[in-house]
Amino acid sequence: MDKNQRKPVAFLKALLSIFSAALGVQKQANMERDLNASNPAVYVVSGIIFLVLFIGGIATVVSLVTPG
Repeated sequence: MDKNQRKPVAFLKALLSIFSAALGVQKQANMERDLNASNPAVYVVSGIIFLVLFIGGIATVVSLVTPG
């Protein structure tokens, strides 16, 4: 795709796209939109936010399940 045809993606859409891709339920149309995004920094920041939430969630579950 030509650089002039690339469209910006809103931060919330990028974050939802990261969550759905991590769960394995990403739609083909959304994946193509993500690949043709004009600003990959939105996806980097969304990925970092997802990573922090994911690790925090795992740490919380482990601390609730283990005794002590």
